[in-house]
Amino acid sequence: MSHLLADQKPVIAILTVHDKEKQFRGNRANFRDLVKTGRELEFPVYILTTKDLKLSAKKVQGYSYSPEEKAWKKQWFPLPHVIYNRIPLREDENKPQVKRKIDECIKHHSIQLFNPYFFNKWRLFDWLKKNRSTRSLVPDTKRMRSPRTLFTMLRQYRSLYLKPESGKAGKGIMLLRYNPDSPKPYQLTIQGTRKKNVIYATDNVATMWRRIRAETVRVPYIMQQGIPLTSYMDRHFDLRLLVQKTGKGVWSITGVGARLAGPHRITTHVPQGGSVEDPDKLLTPTFGSDMTTFLINRLKSSALLIAKQVERGCGHTLGEMSMDLGIDTEGKIWFFEANAKPMKFDETHIRRKSLERVFQFSNYLAHQDK
Repeated sequence: MSHLLADQKPVIAILTVHDKEKQFRGNRANFRDLVKTGRELEFPVYILTTKDLKLSAKKVQGYSYSPEEKAWKKQWFPLPHVIYNRIPLREDENKPQVKRKIDECIKHHSIQLFNPYFFNKWRLFDWLKKNRSTRSLVPDTKRMRSPRTLFTMLRQYRSLYLKPESGKAGKGIMLLRYNPDSPKPYQLTIQGTRKKNVIYATDNVATMWRRIRAETVRVPYIMQQGIPLTSYMDRHFDLRLLVQKTGKGVWSITGVGARLAGPHRITTHVPQGGSVEDPDKLLTPTFGSDMTTFLINRLKSSALLIAKQVERGCGHTLGEMSMDLGIDTEGKIWFFEANAKPMKFDETHIRRKSLERVFQFSNYLAHQDK
């Protein structure tokens, strides 16, 4: 039961994990922006670590930012009504004591927590395949378990993306191509660090499988049909949408940005050399302005369908996600990725709205019965 009065502002805690050296982990600039926005909107807000969160206590120790001293200060705060999970890494979230704390919050009779866990790529695709309206947006995706299934799929599509099930920022993604007319028909592109790719080619399936296994040691991978994405100046791009719930608790598009791959890169992630661009600028040369407007509206409606289906699939309360969608040369929309801990958008207008929405939705959630 929610004990808040109708016009009362809830106490909001931003959850992360303890860090021995620097008090807590996570994106400091993002945390500062969140605390600042919360204050401007008159919400009591602080940073809380799973270690300091004691659900049976009346008060907990958390961190608040002092702009005067440009420092984080530890102090006592009332127990939160709403917890916004921003634990930065999967490894942290998977620690037994952290998992236990998140589960306690989920089961708590009045505290609301949203976005409890990172998404797993395989499960995401599985959830989306279960619904007719989202199934057509998903490229053919399978778990990579044996050379037989991998090479059968490769001959069918000629190019496959190999991705870690629990990847982040494009790390570990490889592109496998098959060109029957080449003396070495199997070609693997490994996205190396600092803008350099490693390309490995062979005419032997067993040799190629060994090389792939060496790159994916003990990490579960998925294999996915390569999509012929539309390009801009010979570089492919995808569209990143931020989808958040509003102060009325409904999914809404906060913003659409575009990410253009760096020259000769296989993904568009900014840490891998990609750049932030305006979607209209990238789409108009191929599709013209009317079709571009139509496509962007289609992207938005697809993203809302995906968000609803992902929330249904995961069975927990979600308040936001970012997603990567692509448009192929025929103008068809494809889903590649959704992230339960969206990175901050560099586009200023999207950024401002995204911060405000976190509080508007938290306020809505705090006034709902659990």
